[in-house]
Amino acid sequence: MSSMSKWWQNTYAAAMFLFGLLVVIGNEIGMPALPAQVMFYGILAATLFWLLFAPFWLISRFRLRHPLAMALIGIVVIFPSWLALIGLREVSPWLLLMVMAAVWIADSAAYFSGKRFGKHKLAPLISPGKTWEGVVGACVAVTAYGLILCYSLMLDYWVIVGFFCITVLSVMGDLLESLVKRQAGVKDSGNLLPGHGGLLDRIDGLTSSLPLVMFFVYFPAYYLVLESMHVTT
Repeated sequence: MSSMSKWWQNTYAAAMFLFGLLVVIGNEIGMPALPAQVMFYGILAATLFWLLFAPFWLISRFRLRHPLAMALIGIVVIFPSWLALIGLREVSPWLLLMVMAAVWIADSAAYFSGKRFGKHKLAPLISPGKTWEGVVGACVAVTAYGLILCYSLMLDYWVIVGFFCITVLSVMGDLLESLVKRQAGVKDSGNLLPGHGGLLDRIDGLTSSLPLVMFFVYFPAYYLVLESMHVTT
């Protein structure tokens, strides 16, 4: 979708793999601060992208087809999602599963409620199949999911508000991927899952929601560590 040549595609993928490997083994090669720094700036970049740039792109629908620009966007979309996946799992595997389940429930509910009740298009110029009724169905489903969690795990009901935000972010990720595919003139984002939108279509809701959840989990703890270091010194 980035209009790269085959050679640049392979080079890009290899570079991302090597950089990810470098982050993982940072402690073993004498760079203990590298994983924390990459996590900080990666999650921050993704947060700014999804809260500022992505909404503007969706509203204006401007065409962005330069391979270098698309490569940078690919890094901001995919790499922080991987970082958030690792970071949230380290915080709590149950937290990660709870967030991912919220995205899956919202996505499934939006599909079925949109198919059954959909009449008002959400973004007809980007993704004609998505409707406002689908969004409402997703919100109803995550509300039920949140109530079950709050009742069974004695969680604060603000969790439901968090699930609403996750739902909005997952819809935004879905729409952005649809916009990129439409501007690239392709039906699938890749060849791994042909006929199902490609692999990216299966995780687009997670690419927008996981980094933002990690932002609200990681950054308060990060600043607490900075504050404690300041007090100590």
